[in-house]
Amino acid sequence: MASTTKLNSHPRILVVDDEPGMRKYLGTLLELEGYDVETADSGEQAVERLQHGAQPDLVLLDMMMPGIDGLQTIEQLRKTRSDLKVIMLSCVSDTRKVVQAVRMGAYDYLHKPFKKAELDALIRNCLQSSPVISPASDEPQDTEEFTHLSEDTSFIVRSPEMRRIREQAAVVAKYDVPVLLLGESGTGKEVLALFLHRFSARANRPFMKVNCAAVPSELLESELFGYEAGAFTGATKAKPGKFEQCNGGTLLLDEIGEMPAALQAKMLHVLQDGQFSRLGSRSMTTKVDVRILAATNIDISQAIATKQLRQDLYYRLNGFSLHLPPLRDRKEEIPVLLKHFIAQYADRFARPTLEVSPNLLQACIRYPWPGNLRELENFAKRFVILGDEKAALADLQASDCAAADSQSDAGLKSLARSVKNVAEAEAIARALQQTNWHRQKAAALLQISYKALLYKIRQYELQPPPRATGIANAARTG
Repeated sequence: MASTTKLNSHPRILVVDDEPGMRKYLGTLLELEGYDVETADSGEQAVERLQHGAQPDLVLLDMMMPGIDGLQTIEQLRKTRSDLKVIMLSCVSDTRKVVQAVRMGAYDYLHKPFKKAELDALIRNCLQSSPVISPASDEPQDTEEFTHLSEDTSFIVRSPEMRRIREQAAVVAKYDVPVLLLGESGTGKEVLALFLHRFSARANRPFMKVNCAAVPSELLESELFGYEAGAFTGATKAKPGKFEQCNGGTLLLDEIGEMPAALQAKMLHVLQDGQFSRLGSRSMTTKVDVRILAATNIDISQAIATKQLRQDLYYRLNGFSLHLPPLRDRKEEIPVLLKHFIAQYADRFARPTLEVSPNLLQACIRYPWPGNLRELENFAKRFVILGDEKAALADLQASDCAAADSQSDAGLKSLARSVKNVAEAEAIARALQQTNWHRQKAAALLQISYKALLYKIRQYELQPPPRATGIANAARTG
């Protein structure tokens, strides 16, 4: 006997829309699919329903309503029930409001008019405890835990927090806003960036990465923006930078906090108008259409306070932010990640796929993994190559001891860097004040080169007082 199995016996859906025709249409459509449907004609009525005991499994919420709008409504609904699932509906495509709704906890967003199949799929995924997500190009091997992104890259989730991040990323990917990826080194920020690219309308265009910490500061500008012939010694012909090569696609700026302050200012202008000039260009500007993703493992508030990161650039990059938790805070993912890495390297090295004993698995779960996924991947690689469980256990024990020894040093180093930056900025400011902002005299007083002083002034965004401006301008050529 054939039968249709629902996610629950009769999932309950609350439709909130001020248009009677839309409420009736959605109510009829959903009841035919076997859902229990309630309707509300305003945000106020929807909030009142929940406060008086209504328990919908899902809310379909119109964005534009008189009285309290969709954003105000979702805020109040989630104060009443923090786990409530909400899908936003609107006939107006406003990227800023979509991003804000996702930040406030909306599961997804559907643009009116929509197809019935789109609504059905969205409701089905939302009501499932672990939605299966498929990128722009269909990948049949995707499962609830694995989202295949490239030949050797998958986005793997098991913990509730990572499922939430995946759901948010799948929504934000569709909207052309910058995304800031935060988290410790090795937590998978580059994989998440690729996920965002694959789910976007740019999925079939280039995806490129620039590591701002790996490229020398004097070469980073030409790497990003290119250069003209004769721009510097050895530049015999013009070369496009990553922005031009990535036109139409997605560019990941990894370790954005390591970008020099002067280049951050130029980056800000590029993000504002999409135009730049190649290094050595005297007049021609280039216009590009590139989506920017930025990643960093620094403490943002500290970096802004110490002038390591421009505050205005941070606000421009932070169209939406996703924070990846360290592996030690999502230990339920260690077994599936370990199994994945072992299978991956066994296939790459033509080695047998090794079984992980309960003893080794428990040791992996107990270990804190300070290097996060990158450390776990390297551990799996060594295990596949050596094929020796005893050596693997000894490796974990040795690493655990080393991690314990270095953990106390890490905080001291971070504090030392912060104190050093503050002290250096204060010393430079004093020298400039003593010399009435005569930069050459200040450089001599500090016993550093004139060029180094100019760089430090830009880095710490030091500004002369109004009375010293004329003197400072004169000192530039003095």
